[in-house]
Amino acid sequence: MKKILMTILGGLGMSGANADTGLDFSHVDSCEKAIALVQEGKLFKILLFPAEFGGVDIPQNSVYVPAGIPEIKDQITGTLIRFVEQGLIDDLQVNPDYKGNSFVPSAIKMSTSHSGKTGEFNPTIEIW
Repeated sequence: MKKILMTILGGLGMSGANADTGLDFSHVDSCEKAIALVQEGKLFKILLFPAEFGGVDIPQNSVYVPAGIPEIKDQITGTLIRFVEQGLIDDLQVNPDYKGNSFVPSAIKMSTSHSGKTGEFNPTIEIW
């Protein structure tokens, strides 16, 4: 597989997307609270930058999300893999948005491009 440029942006306290999912993770304001919810099966750890593109399991590349989000992320990753194989993209940026001090992102925004071609694929996963 061709090498894809990796960029992960974001940090706690960024303004978030306004997803109307009815979920509220504002009380999950520490890694310890997020991990406790993982142990209860209420949150799941995912990598922002996919392992398929060299993303590693480090705190800067890991987020905790509710059920259903890992599957959506996997579907988007599958699309990204196809686009890389077809030579349509060679750059991927991943930017989690947060509401307040929550440790659970409110959205995960992805942005792709190709250094020599026009067009882009910019999916956003709205979480809460």
